[in-house]
This record gives sequence, C-alpha cells and structure tokens, in this order.
Amino acid sequence: MSDSATTPSTHPAAADPAAVTAPPRRATGPSRKGAKDIVIERFEQKFVMHPRLVPQVRKYLESFTVADPNGRGDIPEYITTTLQLDTPTMDLALAKERKCFARFKLRVRTYGTDSNPGNPVFFELKRKIGVVIVKSRARMKRGQFGARIIQHPEEAPMLKSAKENNNFIEFCRITRTIGATPKMLIRYIRESYFGANDDYARITFDRRVSYRPTREWRLPGEEVADWKFWRPMDTQTGLRRPYAGYIFELKAMRDTPKWMLDLVRRFNLSNTGFCKYATAWRLETLFRGFQYADGSEPVTTSPNWI
Repeated sequence: MSDSATTPSTHPAAADPAAVTAPPRRATGPSRKGAKDIVIERFEQKFVMHPRLVPQVRKYLESFTVADPNGRGDIPEYITTTLQLDTPTMDLALAKERKCFARFKLRVRTYGTDSNPGNPVFFELKRKIGVVIVKSRARMKRGQFGARIIQHPEEAPMLKSAKENNNFIEFCRITRTIGATPKMLIRYIRESYFGANDDYARITFDRRVSYRPTREWRLPGEEVADWKFWRPMDTQTGLRRPYAGYIFELKAMRDTPKWMLDLVRRFNLSNTGFCKYATAWRLETLFRGFQYADGSEPVTTSPNWI
C-alpha cells in the first residue's frame, strides 16, 4: 500500500450506519464553553485509523455532532501549525518516550496560512498527569510574537483577560527556567467536530501530519501551504503500521458521552496513543542514524537529541 493516506473506501467491518439509534442532529451545537476555556481539564484517546474506515465513522458521527465552525469545505478542515519548544537535551520529548507519569509540552500554535500580523498565535502549556490532560492557553497577535517577548514578558501587551496574562507569564517562566528553545515545527490538516448535545465533546481526524526541524522563533505563513521541505509522519514508519492512516482523537470531560463509547466498540478501535512531537523527534533521530530497541528505548551510545 502507498505510504500516504489514499482515497477511502467502504470498510467491511463497519456495521450499517442506519441501525444506529441516535438523538436528532441539531442545526447548531451547545454553548461548548469548555472548548473555549482558557484552562481545560479533559481526557483524550487517540487511534490510528485506516483510511478506508474514515467515511463510515463520518457517517456515524452525523447523528451526534456538528461541524467545527472554524473548518472550511464540505468536510470541515483547517491547517494547524505548532512550534514545539524543548530543552537542549530534549527532556520534554524524552519524558514522553519514557512514559513519565507527569509530563508537559510547551508549544506555540497558529491556524490557517495567513501570516497577517493581526492574526492570533496561542501559547499553550499542556500537562499530562496519568490519563488527565490539563491545558492552559494565552492568545497574542502574531506580530507581537518572538524570542524577546518570551525572555521579557513584562514588555508584552495586556492580553484579553487576567487569566490569559497569568497563563502567558507561566509559559514564559517555565520556558526560561528549563532553557527551552524552538526544536520542531508540526503541521497537519485537521477535520474537526463538536458533540451536538454535549457541553464538551470533540472529535478530530488529522491527516498529512508532517514535521520540520527548526531553531527559529518563527511561525511559517503562506509557505506552509506548499508542503515543501516538510517530512511526513502519518506513514507506515511513523505510525508503525502496515498502512498509512489518519490520527483519530476523542476528547471529553469526565462524563464521556455514551455515543463516543459506542463508536469505539462499534468500529473495534484500539487506543494506541500518538504524540506528534515525540514521533517527529523519533523519526528525525532515525533519519540521522540513531537506533532504538524494540521496547522503544534508545540504544545509541551518543546522545540522541537533535
């Protein structure tokens, strides 16, 4: 099979979607206040999905979800670009590789391909404690972003709320304390939905998942659309599967909707986990000649940071 996600077709293991009993689909979703909170605590499950299964899952979701309003097209999609920060010895990536119980990521994220200085960028501190995700976020104009603003947060403009100001200062404090700098750009196309009758339930399909090493405090703009010099991650090697596929993710609060649980059972999905940053780091070290044991531990004698 090709090393990229190809045209989907009907999956023989999927049951007839007409047999699903579901509430009527709403024209607009609920308030979704949880999706917009500056700090959010949630549970996430990720799955590697064969492209042939995607249309069947989309059909199932029609009865329970509404399209993300930020998406474009009949299939609601948008481009996400993330600048990942790490220490000189890649401690944040290693924490994931070694499955530390408590770990975190530092990242700066933007959406779309418009590099207008007035567009937003988001500073995100994403913590994982056991199976719980706690994410804090602050928004700033793209034209204000740069290395100096991280080193001198006192010079930053006042943000939208006191909570965002606090989140931004905490992001800068941790970045400076551990000596984190730009290490990797991650880019992908995201198809996104919200639960139509849930306070917070989100479903995403990610494709064309790619990375590019970097040392610059810069987020690419229009050039991101040409996909040049980006290295794919949703391949057989990146996914450790005999096929290229989609990254499918379910996100919910503690009260996970029943229809999400039924979806997992109905399509026989197996939770695998997939960290884009850790995968990019792993592929890049493999590209540079490092080796890993079957148990995922690095076996090279020299340090395997990039």
